[in-house]
Amino acid sequence: MLKTLTTLLLAAVALVLAAAAVVYFGVVNVGADVPHSGPIHSLLETARQRSVAVRAEAIKVPELGDAELIRSGAGNYEAMCVACHLAPGAGPTELSENLSPAPPNLTDVNRKRDPAENFWTIKHGIQASGMPAWGRSMEDRYIWELVALLEQLPALTAMEYKALVATSGGHHHGGGETNMPNAAPVAKDDHHGDMHSTENLHQAEAAKPDIHRHADGSDHAH
Repeated sequence: MLKTLTTLLLAAVALVLAAAAVVYFGVVNVGADVPHSGPIHSLLETARQRSVAVRAEAIKVPELGDAELIRSGAGNYEAMCVACHLAPGAGPTELSENLSPAPPNLTDVNRKRDPAENFWTIKHGIQASGMPAWGRSMEDRYIWELVALLEQLPALTAMEYKALVATSGGHHHGGGETNMPNAAPVAKDDHHGDMHSTENLHQAEAAKPDIHRHADGSDHAH
């Protein structure tokens, strides 16, 4: 019994020393232009998916179909997300092509859509991925506006998306906004976008397509 324990202890020490040597001698290439091997990629992706899923289980999803929520979310998405996650009708960007891991294309009709997981990811971010923790500067209600937009994004045409952005409150989330390269203008004297004209509100609602979800989970826009 003592011999077995000694053998296990020596094996554990050897593994720790081997791991330390791998780190110290720079065996692992952390360059973003060198993809992970298949097994490492699968391990990291599974760890990410399970981490988000477990933490999102208790999140209660509010009603996300309101046109005002979607319209408001469009302004922040254009300012804060589009460079990495793209917009309807837009091609890839330098960021979307060169980040590692590659950010998901949120306009993809085949992507997984889980509002609770999207909320958690936007709020808390993903370490070592380039995904910020927007919850540090955004209240939950503004994050839900982004989630509402994401629910509709794959079904929007480029024209519908641009109309939503044009009639939104721009880059706004209650204060602390900084200049972003793709930012739509912030509404003057009102970070909450309450001073849009009635005409603009009608344009925003008209821009939102009539969407229903099929039994197979796909969306159809009219």
